[in-house]
Amino acid sequence: MDRRLFARRAPGFTMLEVLISIFIMTIGLLGLAGLQIQAQQAELESYQRAQALILVNDMADRVNANRRAAGCYNFTTTTASGAPFAGGGSGNSAPVCGPYGTIETRARANADMTEWHDTLNGAGEQLSGAQVGAMIGARGCVSLDTSVTPNQYRVSVAWQSMSKTKAPSADLTCAKNQYGDEAQRRVVSVTFPMACLNC
Repeated sequence: MDRRLFARRAPGFTMLEVLISIFIMTIGLLGLAGLQIQAQQAELESYQRAQALILVNDMADRVNANRRAAGCYNFTTTTASGAPFAGGGSGNSAPVCGPYGTIETRARANADMTEWHDTLNGAGEQLSGAQVGAMIGARGCVSLDTSVTPNQYRVSVAWQSMSKTKAPSADLTCAKNQYGDEAQRRVVSVTFPMACLNC
């Protein structure tokens, strides 16, 4: 009699083992899905940083190549908020060159700033007529520090991150307070000296 009772309980016990195994496997698959989402976010952050570095170095090279009109590139005048700036959406226009250099060098500076502005807005890649080739909320700033000799230019690119981390240092003001939370603002910057060629 005891053998029959044991035989009846064995199939139910096996079913319980299967259910527990399925539950454990489901937890593992949910963990893998979460890991995949984090990997995709990290990949996006890495891509945006790489794009920002390319754009920063591009503008620094443009300023160095057009030294006679270098003053034209100094369009970020409000260091407290990093304004005005290039990029930031289609409603914002590219900065315009002031009275520096020759007609040709000013024209080159205007073309450089327009191209940089368009690139920050994503003109490099389009999908169904929409510009999609830029970082999220990309903005570019170029400022001149005349308090040091030789003068120093700072080229910065800021964008909005998908996640919060630490806010950029206080001296990186490009697009400050433009993304809601400063912990979501990312900035890369390069500073380089520029001798005064018009003096």
